[in-house]
Amino acid sequence: MYIVLLRFSDNKAEAPKHMADHQDWIRRGMDDGVFLLVGSIRPGEGGAVLATGLTPQALQARVAEDPFVAHDVVTAEVIEIDPNLTDPRLSFLAN
Repeated sequence: MYIVLLRFSDNKAEAPKHMADHQDWIRRGMDDGVFLLVGSIRPGEGGAVLATGLTPQALQARVAEDPFVAHDVVTAEVIEIDPNLTDPRLSFLAN
């Protein structure tokens, strides 16, 4: 499982130009079952994605396809997590 942090760069002002394509990228991730959760980092710092089901290399490739990443609107950091203990409601995430 992964947490992808998408933090705004100095190019944040370009976000509106790429928002529709960024939202399409998010929808594809949700539709593909790769993204489990997508949300904003408050206050206005960027976004975060909880992802699963891919190799680290495949996830890095998917993240690189995000128009916000491709146009330097955000910088991406991928954090891999190996869940050991979960609340029962999230037991599907445990290895």
